[in-house]
Amino acid sequence: MPIPIIDLFAGPGGLGEGFSSLKGHDQQKFFEIALSIEKTEVAHRTLMLRAVFRQLRGTKNVRHYYSYVRGEIDDATFRRIPVVASAFERAAKEARCLELGKTDVIRLDEEIRTRLEGRDTWVLIGGPPCQAYSVAGRSRRANDENFHKDEKHFLYKEYLRIIQVHKPTIFVMENVKGLLSSKHSGSPMFQRIIKDLSAPADGLEYEIRSFIKKGDVDTLSPADYLISSELYGVPQSRQRVILLGVKKGLGVPQHQLLKPVSTPVTVEDAIGDLPKIRSRLSRGDSVEAWNKAVQLAPSYLTGWRSPAKEEVKESMLSAAAALTSASTGGSFIRCQIDRPKKPSELERWLQDRSLGGVCQHESRAHMASDLARYLFAASFADLHEYSPRLDVFPPKLLPDHLNVQLWGPDEVIPFKDRFRVQCRGEPATTVVAHIAKDGHYYIHYDPSQCRSLTVREAARLQTFPDNYFFAGNRTEQYTQVGNAVPPLLAYKLAKIVRSLLHEISRKKRKQCVVRVNDISMSGSECDETESAQVSCLVGAN
Repeated sequence: MPIPIIDLFAGPGGLGEGFSSLKGHDQQKFFEIALSIEKTEVAHRTLMLRAVFRQLRGTKNVRHYYSYVRGEIDDATFRRIPVVASAFERAAKEARCLELGKTDVIRLDEEIRTRLEGRDTWVLIGGPPCQAYSVAGRSRRANDENFHKDEKHFLYKEYLRIIQVHKPTIFVMENVKGLLSSKHSGSPMFQRIIKDLSAPADGLEYEIRSFIKKGDVDTLSPADYLISSELYGVPQSRQRVILLGVKKGLGVPQHQLLKPVSTPVTVEDAIGDLPKIRSRLSRGDSVEAWNKAVQLAPSYLTGWRSPAKEEVKESMLSAAAALTSASTGGSFIRCQIDRPKKPSELERWLQDRSLGGVCQHESRAHMASDLARYLFAASFADLHEYSPRLDVFPPKLLPDHLNVQLWGPDEVIPFKDRFRVQCRGEPATTVVAHIAKDGHYYIHYDPSQCRSLTVREAARLQTFPDNYFFAGNRTEQYTQVGNAVPPLLAYKLAKIVRSLLHEISRKKRKQCVVRVNDISMSGSECDETESAQVSCLVGAN
């Protein structure tokens, strides 16, 4: 029987996807999401749809899901299919749209107990909202007198309360790097959270371990809880604090650690096989108008005094001449993604041949001046293998922003990375929710496509499988992707948790056998004790 998971602050389900994808030695699922809780309605719809997919996967009825994501049937038709309607009914019990901190705790606790079905061994996962801890969030609110009162500082206490009441065997809590330096009323938040999680209630204690270094809170430093995703096969430089809580008294020795990959996975590794598409013009878009705007882009280099000018200009002209795609993509593109004979770990994780194409791979619309900036930046990065900053941009390509235009020629321009190419030969920069605002920080490395990343490309950098469908409009889809935990990283965390649970189960079985062997038995007593031993062993599993 799979180990149940409760997923709090679930977002679109990155952590849950990783855990629920893991199988045991019998090739059956090892974990099962009993309950996922998310307050945002559109992310909750994504969770529901993914829960439906998990139920249909492995059966002939999964064809209905593929028909839906391909756009062959609409939402109403999809939901009217009897087997799909039944799956949605079960999904509605699993994925709940609730706001922790504002939901009746008595009702919530009863729901958790119902979903756990009396199981003692289970795992709590989740990441409390991070705006109050993030460095960017604190910077934006530096002059906000009410920042220290922000309730988001203490949403981790909703996570803590569920630990106190329901006592998970293991918990995994994720948050941003800024948590390590965040303070509230002068008090470091990280130390406060560690203290609370270590002893959440009388008689209940947890070892707060790291996934990357052996030790405990007495020997580990805060930085030892910081995981750099790119070191573990994620094509993105993403640093997150991830805590592993193990209930004390179980006698579990030190666990396995995450194993770094030998070679980082690059942006091109992740998205290079997707169909080439062009961006769109925000006004008067057509293939002809778009081509004209791109062809004019090299003229913006006039007045740029740089030794690289002629080389970059030639690269821009070549890229403009190489424009071949008239397509701007779409909600689904029918195609076959090539899979090599020996696929990489990431290719095996992402690709689904049954899908028959690529979903949510549609370009954004951009101003003509931004197309020129994208073409310049991508061409520069293609030549120099790094993204140019604003202080090396041609004057005519500097954005018309006050914080740029008011700076003198000898002064340092702030926000120099406002336009950022995701270079092909290295992991991407961190995909964050701001990608929903504009694509300037997420420029595609291929100059001939002259655009920012699509939802599917961002999702691949976050390691969401290609069959993962995000609900809502495109802006909402980008936001969900940026707020998520990379599922492939979560899968690797789940493997470590599985090894811990195997060890706990092994010790329980050994203890059961010892207790049985210590009992002197006559006939009927033997039967009763044998039954007790079986129950103990089943409980341990």
